[in-house]
Order: sequence, then C-alpha cells, then structure tokens
Amino acid sequence: MHPGDYETSDHCGDPRGRVWRDGSRSVHQSTRRHLEVEVEKSKAPFKSGSTTIEAAGEGIKFAVDLVGTDGTKSHWEFTANYDGKEVPITGSSPYGDTVSVKRVDARTIVTTAKYKGKVTTTHTIVVSPDGKTRTATAKGTDIKGQPVDSVSFYEKQ
Repeated sequence: MHPGDYETSDHCGDPRGRVWRDGSRSVHQSTRRHLEVEVEKSKAPFKSGSTTIEAAGEGIKFAVDLVGTDGTKSHWEFTANYDGKEVPITGSSPYGDTVSVKRVDARTIVTTAKYKGKVTTTHTIVVSPDGKTRTATAKGTDIKGQPVDSVSFYEKQ
C-alpha cells in the first residue's frame, strides 16, 4: 500500500475520513511478525514477537505477543482512539498498565505507556511507504525500571 493508495469514505479512522483500498482505515492495521534483531546491541526486553493491529471504532486495537530475552512469553492488548487519552492495557505488558495513542501523520503514530501513573516508554511507530514493514522505536524504561532504547522491525504477514 502506498501513502496515496486510499479512497474517501465516511469512516473516521483517518482524520480526513479516508479508507485504504484494502478496506482498512489505517496503514498500521495488519498482523506483523517481529524481525530478529541483535538483542545484544539493543536494550529491548524481547527477542521476538508479533503484533496484530485492527481498526476499532475511531481508533485502533493492538494485540501483542512477545518472547522476552529470558524466554518469558507475554501477551497484552489495548484499544485506543488517536486522541492521546489513556486507556487500560489488559494482559502482561512489560511497558505499563495504561497507554495513549496519537497520530502524527498517515504513516506514523506515537504510543505512550504508563505504569502506576508514571510514563515508562514512548514508542514511535512508522509504516514504510510501501506498507510492507513497520519500524518501532522505543525509549524509556520497562515496568521493572530497566532501560528501553530499541528499534524493532516488523514485516507484514
């Protein structure tokens, strides 16, 4: 999918009311598999995983499955609008118990996680112009206070 590959609709997932030709309301909407990264060079608390992102009303629903660097598996979900308001995270996120989402542009969103009211991580998520890959840059700390400073790559399934 390309940035201009959309058609007009009454849907509100895009601030301009656009819908992508495949019927999705966001280039972020898809299932993506994490591409292995050199964990030793990254301060990511995980080594592999997948994320499924779906349209949900005027927002987006994330379902995340990760395998930690120690082999621990975690799963969490959240549904949020692009309005920056905090919503609860269900499951076992290493980043927090609430999250907010803001849309920067058609291909970029920023999520901010909090744990017990304190900001832990900020994730800047960018979908490539061809729609095939997604890059997530995470900065902050996890809920255990460990530093998070990573760039992860995902490919569309």
